[in-house]
Amino acid sequence: MRSTDVVIIGAGAAGLMCALTAAERGREVLLLDHSNKAGKKILMSGGGRCNFTNMYAEPANFASANPHFCKSALARYTPWDFIALVSEHGVPYHEKKLGQLFCDNKSKDILNLLLAECRQVGVELRLDTSVREIEKTEAGYELSTDMGRIASTSVVIATGGLSIPTLGATGFGYEVARRFGHNVLPTRAGLVPFTTSGRLKDLCIELSGTSVDAEVSCNGESFRENLLFTHRGLSGPAILQISSFWHPGDGVQINLLPDRDALEWLRSQQAARPNSELKTVLAEVFTKKMAALLAERWFAS
Repeated sequence: MRSTDVVIIGAGAAGLMCALTAAERGREVLLLDHSNKAGKKILMSGGGRCNFTNMYAEPANFASANPHFCKSALARYTPWDFIALVSEHGVPYHEKKLGQLFCDNKSKDILNLLLAECRQVGVELRLDTSVREIEKTEAGYELSTDMGRIASTSVVIATGGLSIPTLGATGFGYEVARRFGHNVLPTRAGLVPFTTSGRLKDLCIELSGTSVDAEVSCNGESFRENLLFTHRGLSGPAILQISSFWHPGDGVQINLLPDRDALEWLRSQQAARPNSELKTVLAEVFTKKMAALLAERWFAS
């Protein structure tokens, strides 16, 4: 049986950061992932440019039943610590909006950075390796894996949540937690786009790729950010943020004119420009295509 100090299951962003941190502390680290590639979610994040941190990330920005849960973690490793690491590797980046930092090139730059850091401190990465069973022993843990049995002092589960099964997401972490007696709360979607139906879906399909500034509200929370129409529904930063506070059956309010009272503005425009078409007026704040669709299908009905 092979033995090591730490086994980390899951080679995504969390698993890679955990592995390099443990190895920096002198631990012998074995990082396992059942997928054929590390960091698949990193590669697709930020539209392929990886929104790797936010300069203004604070405890108040995290949704949790225990608002103090993330305070110590954010205090011990700040966004600026990771920004320094990105700069050290010469990865070019830019601030897109509201402190959001994106790679100038591709998300692969961040993945390569993390893999290079892991190699430098001696982390052993094994892909295409599933863990079938974890048992508690007097000395730590024993794991049954595709590479045989492994004894380890510590085991870290960094398998993520249930989202995006096509990238390898499973419920493995929850199963392990239950097996070891933890109380697992019901799961629900968060930081996800909304799928739509009916007239709204038809509008979304026709406006797919269009992004507009909007204020989105639900259950007492509001976010002012871009809203993106897609062929399946609504996405973009504003929608992804509010989805964490939405529950099935809840209503979501979307204000496409957050800087003005829509009715008052339209009435003033009608009084000042009585001969102008509605789509012409709307085109001053939306794209021409969106203005025409809103005028023809929504305001007219």
